[in-house]
Amino acid sequence: MAAGVGKTYRMLLEGRQAQEEGEDVVIGYLEPHDRPETTALAEGLEVVPRLRAQHGTLELEEMDVDGVIRRAPQLALIDELAHTNSPGMRHEKRWQDIEDVLAAGIDVISTVNVQHLESLNDAIFELTEVRVRETFPDRILDEADEVVLVDLSPEELRARLKAGKVYKHDRADVALENFFRADKLAALRELALREVADDVEARRVARELEPLSRQAVGERVLALVEPQPKSQRIMRRAWRSAQRLGTTMDALWVRKPGRPPSEEEATQLAALRRVASILGAHFIEAEGDDLVDTVRRVAIERGSTYIFVGTPDESRRREIFGGSLLSRMVRELPGIDIRVVANRTDRDRLEQ
Repeated sequence: MAAGVGKTYRMLLEGRQAQEEGEDVVIGYLEPHDRPETTALAEGLEVVPRLRAQHGTLELEEMDVDGVIRRAPQLALIDELAHTNSPGMRHEKRWQDIEDVLAAGIDVISTVNVQHLESLNDAIFELTEVRVRETFPDRILDEADEVVLVDLSPEELRARLKAGKVYKHDRADVALENFFRADKLAALRELALREVADDVEARRVARELEPLSRQAVGERVLALVEPQPKSQRIMRRAWRSAQRLGTTMDALWVRKPGRPPSEEEATQLAALRRVASILGAHFIEAEGDDLVDTVRRVAIERGSTYIFVGTPDESRRREIFGGSLLSRMVRELPGIDIRVVANRTDRDRLEQ
């Protein structure tokens, strides 16, 4: 659920157990965070030397992916899966490095916090008021052979912070008043528990459906997006629904003919494509004068059974909920569920 619960310690425990059982184990990358117990547990495990990278006046250390692959152990322990590498490294993200290590036939145990899941980015922001910048695709979790939850009560984690076991005292005091407040930790813990429960259920269902064609389920999700930041939320909500349905998701932007995107729209579209790529969704850009007709055409082509739309802006709210656009979609897209994704800021204003 958060830093300090003992993920790295658990990873090292599993590595030592594998070593005792005769496996060839190395540490590909370890971030002990100056925690003596963690450092002590790493003793006796071979460490692949890190690469040194110069970033301005800073000298940074990163995992040597080629070094791990050349060493060719049976198991590599690689901490901090969501980490962003220094400029000039082989990949931008550590999870991409791990994919290369896996492709070389080396098993990997890694660590990550629930807030780094791309599909939960908006939910985490609403819970903690912190926008997490380092994310990883949910598919990495789906593709793992095993997902282990390292759990700790919020009270015990806060006690560890106060004792200086997670951060130094000056940093711990700030953390306790912000990200590590008891209410926020409780919410993060609930998210982590739910995520692992969903993972267990998805694996059970997959085993039951294995003899059958997954396409027999026949569901497909389509998210309607615009070149605006709020559309990222729509895509993440739609993707999580698609995961529960055991299907895939498309994202659709309908562009007016002959109207190229502005510079700001181009920036937002690039951000949407990035989110789609991380989630593993298919991004579609279609041209059409009539939004509903274009959506209908794409929905038929893609076999969509669920359509997600965002809460309209104030300027279009009367038009849409007055009956024109939303009623047309319901009328002209029979047999397709249409869901309006709420804007949580509107709820906050209502509560005020």
